[in-house]
Amino acid sequence: MSGPRSVALVTLGCTRNEVDSEELAGRLSAQGWTLVEDAGQADVAVVNTCGFVEQAKKDSIDALLEASDLKEHGKTQAVVAVGCLAQRYGEQLAEQLPEADAVLGFDSYADMSSHLQGILDGERPASHAPVDRRTLLPLAPAARHTRSSGVSLPGHQQAPRARAELADVAPASGPPVVRARLEDKPWAPLKLASGCDRRCAFCAIPMFRGSFVSRRPEEVLAEAQWLADRGVRELFLVSENTTSYGKDLGDLRLLEQLLPDLSAIGGIERVRVSYLQPAEIRPGLLDAMAGTPGVVPYFDISFQHASGPLLRSMRRFGDRESFLGLLRQVRDRLPEAGVRTNVIVGLPGETEQDLHELEAFLGEARLDVVGVFGYSDEDGTEAEGYADKLDEHTIQERVARLSALVEELTAQRASERVGSQVCVLVEEIDPDTGAVVGRAEQQGPDVDGSTTVLGLRGASVGDLVRAVVVDTDGVDLVARPVPEHRDAAAAR
Repeated sequence: MSGPRSVALVTLGCTRNEVDSEELAGRLSAQGWTLVEDAGQADVAVVNTCGFVEQAKKDSIDALLEASDLKEHGKTQAVVAVGCLAQRYGEQLAEQLPEADAVLGFDSYADMSSHLQGILDGERPASHAPVDRRTLLPLAPAARHTRSSGVSLPGHQQAPRARAELADVAPASGPPVVRARLEDKPWAPLKLASGCDRRCAFCAIPMFRGSFVSRRPEEVLAEAQWLADRGVRELFLVSENTTSYGKDLGDLRLLEQLLPDLSAIGGIERVRVSYLQPAEIRPGLLDAMAGTPGVVPYFDISFQHASGPLLRSMRRFGDRESFLGLLRQVRDRLPEAGVRTNVIVGLPGETEQDLHELEAFLGEARLDVVGVFGYSDEDGTEAEGYADKLDEHTIQERVARLSALVEELTAQRASERVGSQVCVLVEEIDPDTGAVVGRAEQQGPDVDGSTTVLGLRGASVGDLVRAVVVDTDGVDLVARPVPEHRDAAAAR
């Protein structure tokens, strides 16, 4: 094939996948590929799949099939599956989905350009052969960085280090950054680490993402500066387990030390921390998050349930009282803090008493956002072999029951914010009505609700606007700007 080559990256799943897609985009751009948004206008559509839960797998399969249809109706010549579903199932996925021209795992990312060119030239690369990635690095966290150069870690900037090959790099004094922004948003996810050392009975992520590996602080800071230089105002720190950051680098306090440095970067106004494990949250981390200017009062805590016995069955720690105690520690420091969590219902052996305990916790916890998931067997997990499984109808009944409760409780929590002052990052302006929509400090990206600011003139995406909450719509807030911020153009 001669002439410019074009590629579109279609991303499913979490913000960690967004980072991986943008790193892939940076590598491909540096190798001469033209990035396009519309898969139907690209020579190759690369679908970055999710393999977390059953619904996510179905969504990924649907996206691959939709992209494959473009080969008959658009410019698209090839469709390639990458990401967690491809990593987890590899050859099995390729066999069941012949519409995909290739199924490639994480180890293919470093040379993705050659793989895609070969596919366009008529080659059919061998499909990824899955392996438990926990076996690829030493068991001892401190020993992992001596061997990690030979293990692919998506989002860790392991692209070729020759600066002349890079289209966009950090300052010469810092590590190179190989990443291309795929969306013009005023916020961006920034990966702190990959993998997980926890052994939750229901979760397969450690098997296909591998053991926990932190990125070095200088690499994180270089990428943060790169993002700031491109107009990012809010950094969203992501990983599979942010509370473990630094343990493999010899210092569990690294995050506390990193937060002030990230907040001090010119252009960065907000730093948001996500994916906190309750059993690992330390008072020092709470102090750093509460006391560092620019770190928003937002706590994404993975409770998963509140019944002590069921949490033990999940291979997790805690119970209703200990979780409520943790929330008191958070609110003693930051009374206005926003807290989100996810819970799973329907785990094998879950009793009505367990469910009542979860409901009681939710009633007391005053959480801003709660994601409710129904349990499903995940291949290779401990819970897959548990007895006392609940039937699908019962699981869905419990999901509906908890979802209704959560909808009521989170709406009540939002209403408590009426009269309070918030700082809204403007993300969208309706071209017809001029309605300004963004997020307050307590609202995380995409899934935590939004804030509509009424009566704001001259706003632009990326503005930070002080406003007072005057109404709510479910978890969404409605606010009016304080007088000095009513004219956003003047405020700038």
